[in-house]
Amino acid sequence: MADVVTSEASQFTQKVENRSARIGIIGMGYVGLPLALLFSEERFAVTGFDIDAKKVSSLNSGGSYIVRIPGTEIQAAQKHGFRATSDYSEIASVDAVIICVPTPLNEHHEPDLSYIRDTASAIAPHLREGQIVILESTTYPGTTEEVLIPILEEGNSRQLRVSRDAASKGFYVAFSPEREDPGNDTVARRDIPKVVGGVGSRALEMASSVYGSIFNRTVPVSTPAAAEMTKLLENIYRCVNIALVNELKQLCHRMDIDIFEVIDAAKTKPFGFQAFYPGPGLGGHCIPIDPFYLSWKAKQYDFRTKFIELAGEVNVAMPYYVVDKTVEALNEQSKAMKGAKILVLGLAYKKDVDDLRESPSLTIIELLKDRGAVVAYNDPYFPYVGRGRHYDLEMHGVSLDNLAQYDCVLIVTDHSDYDYQRIVADSKLVVDSRNATKGIRSEKIVRC
Repeated sequence: MADVVTSEASQFTQKVENRSARIGIIGMGYVGLPLALLFSEERFAVTGFDIDAKKVSSLNSGGSYIVRIPGTEIQAAQKHGFRATSDYSEIASVDAVIICVPTPLNEHHEPDLSYIRDTASAIAPHLREGQIVILESTTYPGTTEEVLIPILEEGNSRQLRVSRDAASKGFYVAFSPEREDPGNDTVARRDIPKVVGGVGSRALEMASSVYGSIFNRTVPVSTPAAAEMTKLLENIYRCVNIALVNELKQLCHRMDIDIFEVIDAAKTKPFGFQAFYPGPGLGGHCIPIDPFYLSWKAKQYDFRTKFIELAGEVNVAMPYYVVDKTVEALNEQSKAMKGAKILVLGLAYKKDVDDLRESPSLTIIELLKDRGAVVAYNDPYFPYVGRGRHYDLEMHGVSLDNLAQYDCVLIVTDHSDYDYQRIVADSKLVVDSRNATKGIRSEKIVRC
């Protein structure tokens, strides 16, 4: 039996090497679609799965709904067999199934694994022997073994089980955390090392083969849990350091010290320091969420991640700090917040991306409205914002033609498209939470 399984794994690797292996990627969003294009560039036939009919239709017509991915890349991928579908029965026709679905927090700041569970339930009936299922969604250590695998095994119509050793047959499972950084043009995706943890040595071998075909380096670890924890460490490291500079920013404000000047000076040290920058709060899918995922899991082991939880609390509080500073700035102009006309610049969670996930701008707009302000926004990537998991705005963006009509222009996302010299010149008051107006001298500017 062991020889049969070994031969099965070898055949899989050979199919990857000769590009005859078919790749199925579930979730055509900010992680799944770029991954699909990487495989297509290497001449793999890729099937993209998504429950959003609009995304499926757009992709199959050669269009893109992500700003940084032009339609020409979709069209080039189609020449190598790329297509999109919402029909999960087609899972049976692929050799590797890669899951890239969201893992947000619920209203109680607890892990919401509904997307993983729903996906696992949808694909389980169609799994066949010899396939590998790889989870990429960011989550707590243990998710692959405790959540994903039981659903795949219980829902499989062929009564297959996960192959855990060289002597057992079935399907294979691994975890490999995504390392997408939207807007980062300095590092090519294939140059980002890919961490892989498999359920057993064969799964690790197969997953490493899959990713080794598109990434220049794979980093094998002992278990899926180790790979899951690796992703959390990477993002919590950033979360903690950003919380540190956010707290120092508040102290420096009271001490009349420019925190950005301090950071620029500190980063000249050639060792032992990495620069992190303060802002109006954390955004994106991973960094604002990961501390809460690990804290939730740690409680099952009777352990409190006090340091990590504190960092999360500091960052969650930053939108409130920005709003308080806006109130102070308006007061200095003898203007109350209630009834004040405020223009928020930038909805995206960071500059030059079309990504609203966990954006602090959304929280800030809601807080301003709650305090009685009349709020408008501008973002070159979002002409309209409607409803999401944690917001209900239903707003259309406005132009920057008449900035003088607003009592305050609040910079929350420092997009490169903005002409900050003109914005300052044309505005009554500018509150800058991103240091976007660095180098511009004006009594109109309040930096927070």
